[in-house]
Amino acid sequence: MSASPPQSRSMTETIPGTHLDRFPAHREGPFHPPRAYLDLQRERPVHRVTLPSGLEAVLITRHEDVRAVLDDERMSADETVPGYPFLYEGAFESPLKGTFMRADGEAHYRIRRMLMKDFTVRRAQAIRPEVEAIVAECLDAMAAHGPPADIVTDFAFPVPSRTICRILGVPYEDREVFESNTRAMINTASTQEQVGAAMQAIFGYLDELVTRKSAEPGDDLISRLIVEELEPGRLDRREMITIALILLVGGHETTATMLGLGTYALLEHAAQRAELLADPGLWGTAVDELLRHQTIVQNPIQRVALDDVEVGGEVIRKGEGVLLVLEAANRDPRAYAEPSHMDLRRGARNHVAFSFGPHHCLGHAIARMELEVAFRGLFTRFPGLRLGGEPPLRPPGVGLFGVESLPVTW
Repeated sequence: MSASPPQSRSMTETIPGTHLDRFPAHREGPFHPPRAYLDLQRERPVHRVTLPSGLEAVLITRHEDVRAVLDDERMSADETVPGYPFLYEGAFESPLKGTFMRADGEAHYRIRRMLMKDFTVRRAQAIRPEVEAIVAECLDAMAAHGPPADIVTDFAFPVPSRTICRILGVPYEDREVFESNTRAMINTASTQEQVGAAMQAIFGYLDELVTRKSAEPGDDLISRLIVEELEPGRLDRREMITIALILLVGGHETTATMLGLGTYALLEHAAQRAELLADPGLWGTAVDELLRHQTIVQNPIQRVALDDVEVGGEVIRKGEGVLLVLEAANRDPRAYAEPSHMDLRRGARNHVAFSFGPHHCLGHAIARMELEVAFRGLFTRFPGLRLGGEPPLRPPGVGLFGVESLPVTW
């Protein structure tokens, strides 16, 4: 990418037929991204569109271009910058506004530095025995109950929910507060009032939790932040609670969704499942291929250009909004041979399922470890696991694609 290309399409000009009346676009099926994105990737990888909000933005679908934009400091994540591409009119007041998730430069790194040591590869391996114990307990409960079972409620949600609760120091018995309200927050069909109410419910709960932990700190991340950052004045209370909210919501919903959809994919791909059972050393590599092939993030990542930037031979002008389609980038034939084929030996570590650049998912190492332990444990314990019926898919309005339930038997 460079800063001084020769010409650009006007921001007010759109290509006929590019009005997008909804995000996310409809998928062709449970294991394939929307055809519209892949067609654009092939024909117009840098493509101006009109959004449901009435705003215009540049849609980017190729792997190389997506990574380049995510790593470019001239592309801002700050939604207060003029031109930020809000998808819907009701989203002009985002629950993430003003948080480190929507900040650039030092404002972002200041918070990220406080958290990084709790999300390293070393930290992920240190808590692996605890995750293995959680997985074993969930599988024991499934076995004791006997078939049929629902992977989503009996396994995919409890494993990451219990894990993030352990990391943060949130009592797992309070999970209903954050599990139900998280769904309202990520559903693009939710009204601004519903999103605000859901966020406030979790915020209020965490506010009370911070008060309790201030009096009696424990061996957990929230307690550490209170002692090391809040009390010395490096964080204010609202920042402290907002960080806890982001980690709690992000730490269970995304991994749970991926665990449910990934299990469905493996149940539908018998040959690949047999490979994994025959070669347990393949699980780590398989997780990255599942993340690439089953990219669950449906809503595009939003950025706004702070300067003129060239991407894929086109100029994005200062003040133009940019949308990065991760599920298309992870199916780019320029980056992956036969991208629609799920090859568990591919070694697809360069995927963008966890985003890329400064805002690369903070919890990626823990998520990878959780997924590996959970998938391995599930299919080792129940090698004869099979679908017990057609799983209902999440409606298009939910920003994370997955299954609502996954009935299985064995």
